[in-house]
Amino acid sequence: MADNILKIYSILLAGGTGTRLWPVSRELYPKQLVNFIGKDSLVQSTVKRLCPVLDKENIRIVCGKEHFHEIARHIRETGVNPEGKVIAEPCGRNTAPAILLGVLNIFKKESDAILCVFPADHVIRDIGDFQNRLKSAIQLAGKEHIVTFGIKPDYPETGYGYIEGGKEISEQALMIKRFVEKPDIETAESYLKAGNFFWNSGMFVFKASVIIEAFKKFHPEMLRKMQNMVSNDSVTKQLYEQLEDISIDYAIMEKTDKGVILPSYFGWSDIGSWKSLYDFLPKDGNNNVIDGDVIAKETKNCFIMGRQRLIAINRLNNMVVVETPDSVFVSDMENSRDVKSIVADLKKTGRKEFHKHKTVHHPWGTFTLLEQKENMEVAEIAVDPGSEFRMEADGRTLTFMVVVAGTATVDKQHRMAKGESKRFSENEAIMLENCEKDMLHIIQTRIS
Repeated sequence: MADNILKIYSILLAGGTGTRLWPVSRELYPKQLVNFIGKDSLVQSTVKRLCPVLDKENIRIVCGKEHFHEIARHIRETGVNPEGKVIAEPCGRNTAPAILLGVLNIFKKESDAILCVFPADHVIRDIGDFQNRLKSAIQLAGKEHIVTFGIKPDYPETGYGYIEGGKEISEQALMIKRFVEKPDIETAESYLKAGNFFWNSGMFVFKASVIIEAFKKFHPEMLRKMQNMVSNDSVTKQLYEQLEDISIDYAIMEKTDKGVILPSYFGWSDIGSWKSLYDFLPKDGNNNVIDGDVIAKETKNCFIMGRQRLIAINRLNNMVVVETPDSVFVSDMENSRDVKSIVADLKKTGRKEFHKHKTVHHPWGTFTLLEQKENMEVAEIAVDPGSEFRMEADGRTLTFMVVVAGTATVDKQHRMAKGESKRFSENEAIMLENCEKDMLHIIQTRIS
C-alpha cells in the first residue's frame, strides 16, 4: 500500500489517575474525565481538536476497564460513536503496553496505517498551530520516522523530561540525540540557553508497521505476548500483568535510530499539578484564577476552585484552594504537587476520598451520597433514559424510594410517578427502569 493512501488513526491514552490534581481528580474519576477548562472534559477536548484533521471514525481510546463506560459516554457527547473505539486495559502497565495494545487492535483491521498517539489529559492553547504540526508529523511518519512532538521551553521547568535535538531533516524536524530525565534548576537553565532541548510531550506519530518492527527488535517478548492476546481476544488481567511495566520512551524511543523530534510552540501543558493548571489558564486583574462561587478580598496570585459551596477568602497570596463536596485542599502554590503524598496517605489508611467522589458514575446513570450515618444512608439516584437501576437484597436493610423527577417502572410492572414512593423490605431486590425520554431522579433512604 502506498504511503499517500495509508489510513490515519489516532490512539488516545486515557489511563492514569492524576493524583496531583486531587481532590477533583480521583482513582475512579481521573483527570481526563474532569472539565477543568470550559464545558468539555480533557478527553473531550482532545477528541475535538483532532477531528478537523483526523477522521473521527478512526479514533481509538485505550483506558482502564474501570473507566470504560464513562470514557464511552464522554466521547459519545462529542458526536463520536464509541462502539468499537474504546479499548480497555485489564490493569495498568505503563505507556509501551498501552500503545502496543492500541496498535495491534488497529493492525487487525488495517494492513498498515499511520498512527497518532496522544495522552487524553493534556491541554493545548493554539489549536490551529497544533493541527499544522500534526500534518507535518504525518508527512514525516510516512517516510518511516517515529515522530515525537518536542515543546520549545519558555522557562527552566524541572518537572518535565527533556529531549535533545540533533541535525535537522525535513519539516523542520531534528534527529533525536538523547532523552534526559527531569533536571535540577541549574541543568534546566542550561537546556533553555542551549536552544536544542525540548520538553518531552509524550505525543507520537508513526506507521504501525514501523513501530511493530521496533517492538520486534527491542521488546520481542512483549510483542509476542500481546499479539497472542489480541489475536485470540484474550486480553485478561492474568496475562496482561505479565507484560513489562515500561514507558514507550524507555522501551523504544531511547533505542531506535528512526526517532525524530518535531519542535512545537502551540502552548502545551500536561496539567500535572494545580500550579501547571494555574500557569496555563488566563488570570484576572489580581493574577488570580477563580472558578466557582468565590468571594475574594485582598487576594493575589491564587488558584481558587469551588465545586459546590461558597468559598470566602481574605488576604491570600500564592495559594491553592480547591473545594469538592467531601474534601478541601489548601496549599501554597509552589508545593501544591505534594498533594500526591496526601493521596498516598489516604489510600494507606483506607479513606474512600482517594478513590471516589460522593457522586459515582455508572453505565446506567449516577449515584450521589447525600448523607451517611451509622445505620442510615441517603442518596440521590439518577437513571438515564432507557436504563435500569438494580440492587440486590442484603437481608438486613430497609429501603425507601421517592421519585422526585421522571417516572420509574418497578419490576417491569408498576409505575411510580413524581412524588410517589415505595418501601422495599430487607429481602426484596430492587429493579427500577427509566422507560421515558427524560432523566429519572430518585431519593433513596436505607435504614439498617
